[in-house]
Amino acid sequence: MATLNNYLTLIKFSHTVFALPFALIGFFLASSQFGFDWGNLVLILMCMVFARSAAMAFNRYIDRDIDLKNPRTAQVREIPKGVISPKAALLFVISASLGFILTTYFINTLCFYLSPIALIVVLGYSYTKRFTSLCHLVLGLGLALAPLGAYLAVSGEFALSPILFSVAVLFWVSGFDIIYALQDDTFDKENKLNSIPVFLGRKKALNLSKFFHIITFLSLAYAGVLLEIHLLYWIGFALFSALLIYQHTIISEKDLSRVNLAFFTTNGIASVVFGVFVILDFLL
Repeated sequence: MATLNNYLTLIKFSHTVFALPFALIGFFLASSQFGFDWGNLVLILMCMVFARSAAMAFNRYIDRDIDLKNPRTAQVREIPKGVISPKAALLFVISASLGFILTTYFINTLCFYLSPIALIVVLGYSYTKRFTSLCHLVLGLGLALAPLGAYLAVSGEFALSPILFSVAVLFWVSGFDIIYALQDDTFDKENKLNSIPVFLGRKKALNLSKFFHIITFLSLAYAGVLLEIHLLYWIGFALFSALLIYQHTIISEKDLSRVNLAFFTTNGIASVVFGVFVILDFLL
């Protein structure tokens, strides 16, 4: 019988570190303008957990046959290993999706009406590599909903500044997902799956990843200027930028040995560090 730890591994709960700091940035940005509410914060965190859990579990469910054939995933992912059954995974997806929609109902009308669209994006990503090399951008879009969604949860209205943070997340995530996909380019070619590395080759894919991260830098810089915020923001921005540059120095088309360091460790630290400095800037 599957344990709680098995489900946490299924949904890669530790990877929440990528989007959560940006969701909190959206929340504190809105709170600095519309007032702080603990109840809203709890509901936003619940939305993050439900949406991300549904998305990751659905990805594992949809990709179960692919994961079984891929030597990199066959022995480590829960469904191919038989630790969690496909039916149990699908029930988990349905429960998390309903939990997400129900939680948005208690936030505000706008978030509730937009919740099915958000689910379509985060769940739909799992199909995209079957027909488009732009799958990385769809993944980025799913995580990019975090800062804007958190801002809407507090304010109930759109604004340019949270959209800039969402644009930054879109291209940041798309860029590092291209790096992650380098590991499977040979397998993907053999199985007619799409990705930027398959479409462009490793060298050009890495160059596109760098270009995406330049867009991330520019979006965050513009947000900082637009909001007229202070030194702590720019310290966080500098550290975030340095870590993103660092990940490109440890990866090359001929050496993928440090992909996991670039993908999870570097980006996870970058997100948390930036989030801490930006939130402190808002609070102080």
